[in-house]
Amino acid sequence: MTTEPNADQTARRHPNIVVILTDDQGYGDLSCMGQTDFRTPNLDGLAASGTRFTDWYSNSAVCSPARASIITGRYPGNAGVRSIIRGHRKASGLPASVPTLAEALKQQGYRTGMFGKWHLGSVEETRPEHRGFDETFGFLAGCVDYYSHIMYNDLEHGMDPVHDLWENGSEKYENGTYLTHGITDRAVRFVRRWSASEQPFFAFVSYNAPHYPMHAPEKYMARFAHLPWDRRVMAAMLSAVDDGVGEILNELERQGERDNTLVFFQSDNGPSRERRNWLDGTQDPYYGGTSAGLKGHKFSLYDGGIRVPAIMSWPARIPAGQVVHEVGIGMDLFPTVLEAAGIAGSQYNLDGASVLSMAADAQLSPHADVFWELMDQTAVRSGNWKLVIAGQLVEHEAPPVEYHLADLGEDPSESNNLAATHPDIVDELARRAFEWRRSIEKQWERHWGPEVSGSA
Repeated sequence: MTTEPNADQTARRHPNIVVILTDDQGYGDLSCMGQTDFRTPNLDGLAASGTRFTDWYSNSAVCSPARASIITGRYPGNAGVRSIIRGHRKASGLPASVPTLAEALKQQGYRTGMFGKWHLGSVEETRPEHRGFDETFGFLAGCVDYYSHIMYNDLEHGMDPVHDLWENGSEKYENGTYLTHGITDRAVRFVRRWSASEQPFFAFVSYNAPHYPMHAPEKYMARFAHLPWDRRVMAAMLSAVDDGVGEILNELERQGERDNTLVFFQSDNGPSRERRNWLDGTQDPYYGGTSAGLKGHKFSLYDGGIRVPAIMSWPARIPAGQVVHEVGIGMDLFPTVLEAAGIAGSQYNLDGASVLSMAADAQLSPHADVFWELMDQTAVRSGNWKLVIAGQLVEHEAPPVEYHLADLGEDPSESNNLAATHPDIVDELARRAFEWRRSIEKQWERHWGPEVSGSA
């Protein structure tokens, strides 16, 4: 049983940190981002309480590298995770030599908890309880059945189904529990338990929705009976997440911790067009999620694959009702949290930069250029110019062009290729992009290749 916190408890402590991720949620699948066929009132309220970002990016168009950047503050290649990590029990992942945000906060007295999808390694030493998290609940691979918690995805690689639900390092059987609800329940309990303590807390709440398989309880399906089935289940899954976010925020409010808690939300990458994202592969693939007119989807370095919904709220520091159009990216979370907690970032080798003043004080982005690489694709954004090299629209399809240049200020959908009319800009951005990619590849060859060989 918890006790009420002291009246001045919040003022004495460093801020609590709550990070909320969704999985394969498109840029447009949030009502505060313009979606009209379903509502997300709790995430809308979170945005209204702080800053909504219009130009926030993931560091990758697929799960594992994106998550590696968020939790390490580095580009994926510098974090040792450049590709999707497989779900088998011998899959290595995030190298032990790369510090995580949980480890950094734990050293400063934070209680740390991870709830939901990990996808940064299944072999023992890479699991979250060995990477700075005091309390854990969730699964290790890329996806599981929402009710049985069995991972079927690697059948295509000749691997047998495997049960994949864990709590504090031990296998946990909760057959029939809808996983979104299980994640929310553990996160709420964590907030309740540690709000009464003098110890600040960090909760990493990593929902697997709306990643396939497309599962949702009937009460959520009934909310959207007017929608086509595939769109209906997408809306239902996200509505369950939105309710979960509301429960977490309400618990923070009840415990008197809301004002002094930095809450950050983003999707890990754009919406999926994989056949497994709907029942029989014959439905309209855009029911896998919407990118609000952005070009590309998951696996693509066009903005539809990497520009994601993002929100930051900290009532004690960030004024309400802000919309920021400056560029931010997932790896910026680590240094932003360090600044918020008063922790020196100089001890960490970070590629990201704090965006706290960008979110709270209308300052400019700390980035002149941001870069991406995924398989054969490379991309760079510099101001409003975006160059995509060998960009794929969908996984396993040939690139439509070698160089695609867009002015995102005039053409956020990247519809018009300006490469032929601005060859000087193409040359300069390509030079920077290839120079950056070479530095990533050298780092990989020097440090990470053998250590993370099981991730491919």
